[in-house]
Amino acid sequence: MFRPGSPHHESGDGANEVEQPRPVEGARQPSAAQRLRTLVESSVSAVLSIPGAGGPAPALPGHDAVPVRAVDDGGSVILLLRSTHPAAAAPLGPGEERVAVMELTDVAPVAVPHRVRARASVAGWLSAVAEPGREDCLRLLDERGSGTGPPPGAAGTLLRLEVGEAQLDDLRGRAEIEPDEFATAPADPLAGVETELLQHLASAHAGQVRRLCGLLPSDPRSSGPCRAAPADRVVPLSLDRFGLRLRLCGEGGCRDAHFPFDEPVSGIAGLRRALRRLFEATER
Repeated sequence: MFRPGSPHHESGDGANEVEQPRPVEGARQPSAAQRLRTLVESSVSAVLSIPGAGGPAPALPGHDAVPVRAVDDGGSVILLLRSTHPAAAAPLGPGEERVAVMELTDVAPVAVPHRVRARASVAGWLSAVAEPGREDCLRLLDERGSGTGPPPGAAGTLLRLEVGEAQLDDLRGRAEIEPDEFATAPADPLAGVETELLQHLASAHAGQVRRLCGLLPSDPRSSGPCRAAPADRVVPLSLDRFGLRLRLCGEGGCRDAHFPFDEPVSGIAGLRRALRRLFEATER
């Protein structure tokens, strides 16, 4: 989808960044659009900027953040900004638009090398939410919103970001996402509980998690439960409806291993069954 003046955002010089471990994936995995939709509607860090706009920088760290956001049925991102956000300092009039970029950063909720799991940018056209639709947007934020920061209905500036283009760089690779793909992609149903579950696995089930390495192809240089590679640490890194990803770190560096579920899960009950089957497989 192209629109005259289509915003384009360069992600910056990443030449000095350490590359994430990226294993070869199987066929069953979320699409790039689904992964981006999950990021946008989750509680990961997000900031909104207006390229070329003048005015003072945020007075305090975090004042350019987007604490509450959700995606409407048309694929636009509804944003509730703090009153101190730079975009709120110059209100948009009826029918007025500004090019804006929202940047998201997803950090693993457990301590692990290369902790940033994903970076994404969503560029488009920012406009004010008209009064007739304000209540509907607040209701949407209450139902689907990221849920960090001020609750819907609190003081703040309500804006709509019409998506023009989007880029994603995550554990599965780099991709550009079309607005139509983003609009129709579902978010992962486990996104809201992933942080708590990963932390629980790391703290209460570290032994079981480590034994999952025994399901990987053996490496003759290795011994013990992690025969697939010499690994001093095995950490649960990410979780979605398709499976669990671990990061294995040792003297030779880090690698990732993905353990797919027998079938995609849609909720906590299905996840418990899927994890139980994975752990039981290590005992055979």
